[in-house]
Amino acid sequence: QLQFVESGGGLVQPGGSLTLSCAASGFTLDNYAIGWFRQAPGKEREGVSCISSSGGSTNYADSVKGRFTISRDNAKNTVYLQMNSLKPEDTAIYYCAVDTQLTYYYTKACSGMDYWGKGTLVTVSS
Repeated sequence: QLQFVESGGGLVQPGGSLTLSCAASGFTLDNYAIGWFRQAPGKEREGVSCISSSGGSTNYADSVKGRFTISRDNAKNTVYLQMNSLKPEDTAIYYCAVDTQLTYYYTKACSGMDYWGKGTLVTVSS
């Protein structure tokens, strides 16, 4: 079975930092591109970042580029999202997702992730 454990969410002040982790089990993580998505209150889900299976390619939404960094440690079967210079508008539930159909290989885009974790809440507030 394909399973995810997302962690690292919580309350942080504006300008602060937070690191999210997505630990996978039941599959070999290094075969798949992984993405982070978020859904803010009253808004639709949006892509934040994604990373290729090897970690050699990354994508970022314009809203987070330069502030967030996605990385992976395939030996630990884990993907990370380092979030710096956090803003109140970053407040959202953050989801980890896996590209089980290998869509990223063809599209080089984050939109094809199709297997989702349960999410972790990030709140940016003073």
